[in-house]
Amino acid sequence: PMAAAGGSPTIVEYFGGEDGYRCGYCKNETGNLSHGMWAHSMTVQDYQDLIDRGWRRSGKYVYKPIMNQTCCPQYTIRCQALHFQTSKSHKKVLKKMLKFLSKGDASKVVSEEEPMDSHIEDAVACDFAYKGESHVSQSELTPLSVDHTERVENEDQHTGEEKEEGNVQKVESDSLQLHADKETPVPGEPSRSAKVVHAPPKPGKGADLSKPLCRKAKDIRKERKLQKLLQNQTCAVEGSQLQATDQVLLLQNSKSKPNQPKTIEDFIFVSLPDDAQHKLEVRLVPASFEDPQFKSSFNQSATLFAKYQMAVHKDTPSECGENEFTRFLCDSPLEAENVPNGPECGYGSFHQQYWLDGKIIAVGVIDILPYCVSSVYLYYDPDYSFLSLGVYSALREITFTRQLHEKAPDLCFYYMGFYIHSCPKMRYKGQYRPSDLLCPETYVWTPIEQCLPLLEHSKYCRFNQDGKAVDEGRIKELGRVRVLHKRTVMPYSVYKKRRKGPSDEASVQQYASLVGQTCSERMLLFRS
Repeated sequence: PMAAAGGSPTIVEYFGGEDGYRCGYCKNETGNLSHGMWAHSMTVQDYQDLIDRGWRRSGKYVYKPIMNQTCCPQYTIRCQALHFQTSKSHKKVLKKMLKFLSKGDASKVVSEEEPMDSHIEDAVACDFAYKGESHVSQSELTPLSVDHTERVENEDQHTGEEKEEGNVQKVESDSLQLHADKETPVPGEPSRSAKVVHAPPKPGKGADLSKPLCRKAKDIRKERKLQKLLQNQTCAVEGSQLQATDQVLLLQNSKSKPNQPKTIEDFIFVSLPDDAQHKLEVRLVPASFEDPQFKSSFNQSATLFAKYQMAVHKDTPSECGENEFTRFLCDSPLEAENVPNGPECGYGSFHQQYWLDGKIIAVGVIDILPYCVSSVYLYYDPDYSFLSLGVYSALREITFTRQLHEKAPDLCFYYMGFYIHSCPKMRYKGQYRPSDLLCPETYVWTPIEQCLPLLEHSKYCRFNQDGKAVDEGRIKELGRVRVLHKRTVMPYSVYKKRRKGPSDEASVQQYASLVGQTCSERMLLFRS
């Protein structure tokens, strides 16, 4: 099929990825190595499959770190939202928010475990310039015909005036304004307030399993009471013994109802008192200038972005203006899509806006994809850093994923972008359990507990312990790669025979090996 739901197909321009750029994590000037492509348009299924092979987007630029060469390997991380376990510190953040909303308590002291600089500059994590400016015109990217034959007569007859044939879609012209100046950094990591503990913990150890589990005082009291009852019971007469047994049963059963551990929803959807000091409303808005809510809040949102970037990432005003904001967080290659068994809001790119008493204090930029909610970025008002909005918004996004799952059963993961173990300030993403990291060689998900000991030993790791396992999605037939050449869609086998000039097989081979067989047969690789 051309594309899902008859929309535009994915059209990409691939730029190798040999030269290194400055790394936002370790500040190495040339150590950041990645492969990149410009996505003129992309279906949500293609993007889902790409992030499951280690790719990630920043605006319309889609990149994949060269894991065994880059200075700070970036492992794709996902949280199993349906099995999410709220940690003690997560509960603290949720309770702090509830207390603030109901009582207006702004214990404005930023707790020492969340310093401002814990929001590592992931906005500059991908300081590679867009590779080579794209000078491709709108018309060149409008496929006119699909060609599977080995020979095409009069191939120049297609002019811009001609009607598209069959099911070939027009590409929106605005998606092709690629103003990619050489200096532009490509930001690309969700900024989350990192939980930095006083002394950096030795990761990977977890609970000491040789010691008994920590127990709640309540449970210990209950057990003592039980012990006492059972003792009394034996020396009691028949009649009263029965009552004691009943009491024991009651006590044992009481655990099942009132004492179930609270779910994350219990903390988030709690009804506030009528006299609550503040009102917090979370609004989901499509990241599209066609959307009235997005348009009406754009100025406020862009201003907040600039305030955040300057305070937290020390950007200069020119680095976080409206154009930068638009290119990084509003422009998305994803085609919005609505399907019957999908979420009510549809798939695509969205801004989740946190409105406190009628003004925006934070915005979580997210992509809603077939199997997950993928976090793109978060920015917030630094005046409210005492609320730990990085953690709070991540917890809200996990909750949101669980909500979407009700209507869209396939949607059950929360992708947190990249986990960078070699950068201690980025390790906080590992605190959302249970979570998995993607094996950089076989693209199999591995529980993070199994990965951490390996990462302590070496910054680059193959997580898949089965030495015989291979990448199941690897490219097997280069000839089947779909190419868009001279406004005609054709398999690589046909394009190869028609192409003038030196062979570009090495580049196509590299592209195909990185996107995998499935995507290479669905996506259109633009070749001039």
